[in-house]
Amino acid sequence: MKITAAHLLRNSWLYVTSLFMVTSCQQESQEETQKETKKPNIIYILADDLGYGDVSCNNDSSKIHTKNIDELAHNGIRFTDAHSSSAVSTPTRYSLLTGRYNWRTELKQGVTWSYDEHLIDTNRLTVASYLKSKGYNTACIGKWHLGLDWATDTAGNLLFHKPIKNAPTSYGFDYFYGIAASLDIPPYFYIKNNQITAESIDTVQKSELPAYWRSGPIGNDFKHIEVLPELTSRAIDYIDQEAQKESPFFLYFPLTAPHTPIVPTEKFKGKSNLSAYGDFVLMVDNVVKQITSVLDKNELTENTMIVFTSDNGFAPYADIEKHESQGHYPSYQFRGYKADIYEGGHRIPFIVKWPGKIPEGSTSDETVSLTDFFATCAAMYNDTLPQSAGVDSYNLLPVLTGKNYDDPLREATVTHSVNGSFSIRKGKWKLNFCPGSGGWSDPTPDTARKMDIPPVQLYNLNKDTSEQKNLAKKHPEVVEKLTQLMRKYIEEGRSTPGKPQENDPYDDKWKQIEWIMNNSEYPEN
Repeated sequence: MKITAAHLLRNSWLYVTSLFMVTSCQQESQEETQKETKKPNIIYILADDLGYGDVSCNNDSSKIHTKNIDELAHNGIRFTDAHSSSAVSTPTRYSLLTGRYNWRTELKQGVTWSYDEHLIDTNRLTVASYLKSKGYNTACIGKWHLGLDWATDTAGNLLFHKPIKNAPTSYGFDYFYGIAASLDIPPYFYIKNNQITAESIDTVQKSELPAYWRSGPIGNDFKHIEVLPELTSRAIDYIDQEAQKESPFFLYFPLTAPHTPIVPTEKFKGKSNLSAYGDFVLMVDNVVKQITSVLDKNELTENTMIVFTSDNGFAPYADIEKHESQGHYPSYQFRGYKADIYEGGHRIPFIVKWPGKIPEGSTSDETVSLTDFFATCAAMYNDTLPQSAGVDSYNLLPVLTGKNYDDPLREATVTHSVNGSFSIRKGKWKLNFCPGSGGWSDPTPDTARKMDIPPVQLYNLNKDTSEQKNLAKKHPEVVEKLTQLMRKYIEEGRSTPGKPQENDPYDDKWKQIEWIMNNSEYPEN
């Protein structure tokens, strides 16, 4: 065969074309692999005192139209049976960041206050320190409310301008900008990393509802009405900065609203046509819009997981009578509100959006807890957490990604009221280890002790979502079974499979644990 120049040229062209095609396929394959393995950014937005029924995608009769939160649900998954570990602030935040129930700590009831020391052990692994070990840049912007170690002189006087020990930067966060506790609890300062930003300090006097706050120290750069916009601006700036980097980021964004003081800005006053509280909820809804917008602008949307939830239910002091008289039910069909052991205290909105991973427009009735965030993050990297970490945290990836699974993800779910009362939920059954609300609703703990009512309450939530019919006497075998499971969770220091762990030391006179452990005396707390 005679080889001509044209033949050589044609074969060279075929070779180059083939090489180009192979190279292109390899590049496409590599790009697809990189796309699949690229670590997602994570933004966790935690509202403060937002009720389940305040979110309109949870409540067809809601008088507040939260269109941006609804849009998040439309593009992701909405949970109808999600719970904070506690019906008040501090305990929920502890559990969210550690994957461990709050009552395992020294804080057995209530919340941390103005100058309480740090609650999280500095040696304990948190979601932030875990994600940091995976190459994430981490930030907390917003309300901390987990105790801080303020500097003092030898006489115990507070030295506000000195560095703060055991701030969020001690728990895996590279950056912190926010406030110490709730927006109505002094001192009122912005804190950047471990230092207040104020140049001078004054004293602000107590205010009244709905713009309520307590009297105390306040920085010269601090105005209550400006805090939510300021924190949102900082969060947006942080996302803009992180968009320029190669590494992923985790932004924990605990809001200060719609908790008191209820201070909607002029732009939102009257917008809900309901109340100042409704206007403030719409400000929270607008925060969600601003976060999703900055992600779109930086082309980060497709590789970012957004979680939106609340630390507990609606606070009744935000004028529950007025809202319900106008047909708005912040707790939806559930009994109780913030602080209570009833569902309205701890059943909260919970929405997750993760493009390409979570089927759009999904709804789940799986019982889940905010403690589950830690194990879910670990599962994203096929990790098993150390035995001492995330002891009450379950992996939610199967339900998030729409995979088939047979059994409920959680064996049971424990919740806690403001006065330290427990409940345990397993399937349709919920057992409350107290005779009343355990919180602020009637019958309050003091009232309940004076009434001739059973010391425990058992409800079938499949038939009685408003917890009206106590079945404890009718089903003593269920009461016993759930009591034994609660006792096991306490004794073993964990509710997930694994090696038993130690709880933090507790006062032997704390009646709730003693009563559950012994099941022999009336709970007195």
